[in-house]
Amino acid sequence: MSCCTGVAMSANEGITMRNGRTKALQEHSTDQVATTTLLPQVPPQEQQDLNPPQQEQQQQQQATPQKQAMSADEKKATKKSLVIVVGIFVASLVTMCYVYAIFPELNASEKQHLKIPRDIQDAKMLAKVLDRYKDMYYFEVMFGVVVAYVFLQTFAIPGSLFLSILLGFLYKFPIALFLICFCSALGATLCYTLSNLVGRRLIRHFWPKKTSEWSKHVEEYRDSLFNYMLFLRMTPILPNWFINLASPVIGVPLHIFALGTFCGVAPPSVIAIQAGKTLQKMTSSSEAFSWTSMGILMACACASLLPGLLKNKFKHKKVA
Repeated sequence: MSCCTGVAMSANEGITMRNGRTKALQEHSTDQVATTTLLPQVPPQEQQDLNPPQQEQQQQQQATPQKQAMSADEKKATKKSLVIVVGIFVASLVTMCYVYAIFPELNASEKQHLKIPRDIQDAKMLAKVLDRYKDMYYFEVMFGVVVAYVFLQTFAIPGSLFLSILLGFLYKFPIALFLICFCSALGATLCYTLSNLVGRRLIRHFWPKKTSEWSKHVEEYRDSLFNYMLFLRMTPILPNWFINLASPVIGVPLHIFALGTFCGVAPPSVIAIQAGKTLQKMTSSSEAFSWTSMGILMACACASLLPGLLKNKFKHKKVA
């Protein structure tokens, strides 16, 4: 009997010890959970702050616009638009050939100079040829120069500066000034239209950074876009071909673009016309722009921005 009692007591002690161990393990696990809960949690933003160089690099990558790959539909639409542009270019070349065909009969020595001038020497020789026929074929000569000017502006081909100097040589100041402003505005408007047709995807794909920067400036001067367009046309901050191509992409209205171009090219055209009066004495196109003329041009450009700056200043005061 005593033996059985001893065995029972031993069994009860074993069970008690096991229960004690189990309870101790549960209390230890509870303490670990509590300790983990009490530890400070680092938010994701603070974890990023722990490595400033990487965060700064990531911010720069996010701020810099990246080239966007075009989808299959966009590529197809772009190819279709390019075909249309090529067709318009071919039609323009046919028009140029027609102008050449209706031009008065020239001798062999004169025909070689009847081309779009690429330097000041070409402009001199072309001026001599056109000056001989200007009085007898006044409108034919004028029409030929105008078509060539608009062609260069439409397809962003360099060389319009020499045609501006040429018009200054051939015609009186008021006529030359109007023709230059008209051709510049018409050619730039046609280039704007072509860019609106095909250039949106290409401009954002190849020049994302420059387009983004100029878009911010346009939004800043949204209430005075006409004055800002005048400023751009008078200064070499952005090339004219980029202004023509990017304007429809960033939302510059066509009427403001055309009118701003017509008025904005007038001050630089005055310098070109004055240079045309001494064309045969010039040895380089850079002689057309002296320090005095450039200073006057910059003064006009800064004056064109004043209305917009004052308007923005008064607008901020009203908001405050």
